[in-house]
Amino acid sequence: MDKIPMTPNGHAALEEELKRRQSEERPRIIAAIAEARSHGDLSENAEYHAAKEAQSHNEGRIAELEGMLALAEVIDLTKLKGDTITFGATVKLVDEDTDEERTYQIVGDAEADVKSGKVSISSPIARALVGKKTGDQVEVSTPGGGKSYEILDVRFG
Repeated sequence: MDKIPMTPNGHAALEEELKRRQSEERPRIIAAIAEARSHGDLSENAEYHAAKEAQSHNEGRIAELEGMLALAEVIDLTKLKGDTITFGATVKLVDEDTDEERTYQIVGDAEADVKSGKVSISSPIARALVGKKTGDQVEVSTPGGGKSYEILDVRFG
C-alpha cells in the first residue's frame, strides 16, 4: 500500500478526531442504543435504528482514520526549502484573467480544505503547480474551464 503524505498539523487533526470518536462518540452512541432498547419492541423503534446507524457511521470513520494514520507519512515542513513547488509548499498565485491573488498550501488528501487555503496534492491545481517555480505560469484545467495563473511566491514552513 502507498504511504499517505501528511503535514504534522493534518496528522494531529486526524489523531484528535480518532481519539474523540473512540472516547466520546462511541460511549455516547452505546448509551443511546441501550436507552432505545429499554423502550421495548426494536422493530418499530426509530431511536434504536437511528442510534445503530450512528454507530455504524462512527465505527466506519474510526476504521478509516486508523487506516489513514497507519499509512501516514508525516512530512516535516521545517526541513523543506527551495523555490520549486512540492508537497507542503505554500504558493501565492495571481489569476491572469481577474488579477485576483490566492494563496494555497499543498497538503495530503485527508487534510484538504479549499476554504482554508489547503489543496490536495492530487487536485488539478496542485498537479499543475508541482515542479514549478516563482515567475512560472501554469494552466489549470478545472470543471469550469481552463484557468491561467502566475506564481508569485513559494515558501515552506
